[in-house]
Amino acid sequence: MRPVLLRFELLRREVVPFFGAFAALVAAALLADAVLHLADAVWVGRYLGILGTLLILGSFGYSLRKRGLISGGAPLRLLRVHEWMAWAGAWLILVHAGIHFDAILAWLAVAAMLVNIASGLTGKYLLGRARVRLEATIGRLDALGLSAVERETQLHWDALTFDMVRQWRAVHYPITLAFALLAIGHIAAVFVFWGWR
Repeated sequence: MRPVLLRFELLRREVVPFFGAFAALVAAALLADAVLHLADAVWVGRYLGILGTLLILGSFGYSLRKRGLISGGAPLRLLRVHEWMAWAGAWLILVHAGIHFDAILAWLAVAAMLVNIASGLTGKYLLGRARVRLEATIGRLDALGLSAVERETQLHWDALTFDMVRQWRAVHYPITLAFALLAIGHIAAVFVFWGWR
């Protein structure tokens, strides 16, 4: 008797933890913002946006190296620095944004940043792991001696999930550009309507 394989294995093991990591980033930012409110130090959040923006700008070293615009640095090390700096910068910007809903341009930039983070995490966590997991599942099914039709039935949802995850770059690059433009607009608006008390 063949063991019953879970049809949503890839979704359960890879996609759900990804959304957990994303939710943890947002929750940590909301918690930090709440602490600033309780400590009557909301003004600190304004300056965290500057630091977060600098970290995100610094994270582009990997992209510059990948495209051959700079030659220094090991690509894998630059990728790890890119991930860390983008993650930390995004957290600081989320704390900066807090629960203040007084500027539509700023919130559009935050929304674009969140989509950008999600697409970046897709590339980091999901694509590589999904490929390995799908290949392992195919190997297990082959070892069980399933017919092509039975194997196809078992792999249907995993294959659909993998195909969806593979499209991550189609979202990541344009969203990075949209985030950059919205962030520049927000920064320009801050300088035009300077109100740093």
